[in-house]
Amino acid sequence: MKTDLVFDSLYRDSRDDVFAYVCGLLRDRSAAEDVTAQAFERAYRKRASFDSRRGNRRAWLFGIARNAALDELRRRKRIAELAADPEDVDASEPHELAEGAVRRTALREAMKALDARERELVSLKFFGGLSNSEIAAVIGVSESNA
Repeated sequence: MKTDLVFDSLYRDSRDDVFAYVCGLLRDRSAAEDVTAQAFERAYRKRASFDSRRGNRRAWLFGIARNAALDELRRRKRIAELAADPEDVDASEPHELAEGAVRRTALREAMKALDARERELVSLKFFGGLSNSEIAAVIGVSESNA
């Protein structure tokens, strides 16, 4: 029962960040919703296998979400080419300020200049809100490399 409460808290604290990260990788809001749901479903089924020696629960969850997103990209036969331009989940509404639109345009242009690995790291850091140690745990590298 305690693991269910812990998982509920993890879900509430991470769902928006996981969705933003997956959406950034897939560039498809609908697919990101499905993959996010799959990631949480996988995490729930595997919740008893969590090992705190390998990182915190949030990093563990993002690792599962990353794998689910990569599975979707493989399914689409696009594994070699991660999204070059993340979908703008905060798309401009007619009433938005021009300044926000300019920042989003600058972000899209900057992301285009990055290779797939760099885009993934930026997505984990800024869309997912992960710390460098959490990113390292997700992608399997040292914290300094992350």
